[in-house]
Amino acid sequence: MLNNIEIGERIRGIRKELNMSREKFSEMIDISDVFLGQIERGERSLSIKTLYKIVEFSGSSTDYILFGDKNDNIVYNKINKILNRCSDNELNYIYNIIKCSYSFFKTSDKK
Repeated sequence: MLNNIEIGERIRGIRKELNMSREKFSEMIDISDVFLGQIERGERSLSIKTLYKIVEFSGSSTDYILFGDKNDNIVYNKINKILNRCSDNELNYIYNIIKCSYSFFKTSDKK
């Protein structure tokens, strides 16, 4: 059974993690700030369309929003959202940056 209060709290947490006001976040997902406030307080349910917009904008997962699946990693999802828009050349470039950064951090951890 879905719990609107818990869903609303998770959405509020996502918005706060993005350091966004209710007004700005609602503008980005194309709903009114009043409606967003009602969703965050659990007073109203969100539609599939609104859920999709939140997921698309924030990079969070529907599993996390609806069920609180803590295995969701918002940073990973944000990165994945960016990577999905990259060309093969851009992906290769980003991969090399990550690989070098990872090697650097692993080496500095040993010191």
